[in-house]
Amino acid sequence: MENYLHLKELCCGYPGSFHLQDISFSLARGSFTGIIGPNGSGKTTLFRGLTGEIPVKSGRVMLNDQSLGAMPAPEKARNVAIVSQFPEAADISVEDYVLMGRMPFRKPFQFFESKRDIAIARRYMKLTHVYHLRHKSLLQISGGEQQLAAIAQALTQEPSLLLMDEPTSHLDITHQVQILNLIQKLNEQLGLTVLMIIHDLNLAAEYCDYLIMMHHGRIFKMGTPLEVLNYKNIEEVYNTVVVTRINPISQRPAIFLVSDRMLNKQQ
Repeated sequence: MENYLHLKELCCGYPGSFHLQDISFSLARGSFTGIIGPNGSGKTTLFRGLTGEIPVKSGRVMLNDQSLGAMPAPEKARNVAIVSQFPEAADISVEDYVLMGRMPFRKPFQFFESKRDIAIARRYMKLTHVYHLRHKSLLQISGGEQQLAAIAQALTQEPSLLLMDEPTSHLDITHQVQILNLIQKLNEQLGLTVLMIIHDLNLAAEYCDYLIMMHHGRIFKMGTPLEVLNYKNIEEVYNTVVVTRINPISQRPAIFLVSDRMLNKQQ
């Protein structure tokens, strides 16, 4: 696998508290990877170490053979875009919000967006289906629409790597599928490399091509959804009884929960 995004023995965390230990993996350019694991397993800590939100204690993060930590902020913003779980909603128009993604490209003393900036922003607003909302305030649109606007802003940065922190966790199934279909389309058509924290194992199985399963601050298993999402791995990491089957259409794994009531009836 091409070392486009490469982590080597990464250790990071919080003083006197939780730490990740010796995280190493490589992702190819254009890959669509999900980070999964139970609460407290280290998913968010890994994400924050990658984005520079918390300091790296040891190890390194390389993007296309360049140290991500040593990269100047404007250059990093032109290469890496981040979509958080809860985009900050402010009383500005959707279009102005999306245009903020062009800030890393502004020249000194440039105070207004260029025609090219506006064209790029409108292209991605159309692609994410929020163009018709461009004159509305962020405060006037739904949570799912805010998430789409956040994705449009990230794409307006024209990044090569998109980092997403549980972009569908608080959305209904309609918006979950809409957003993940969009990300999958962008991954395929633009060659965008995607690394996404995702809680829902069925969504992870259906949309991601590669999975990193975290457990107790370490990587428990990496591989394709078929390699990672079997009942043994899931039960060991999540301490939950499940049944796994193959989706007859996508040939991806599907996970079924089993309640205590049903388990007791089987005994």
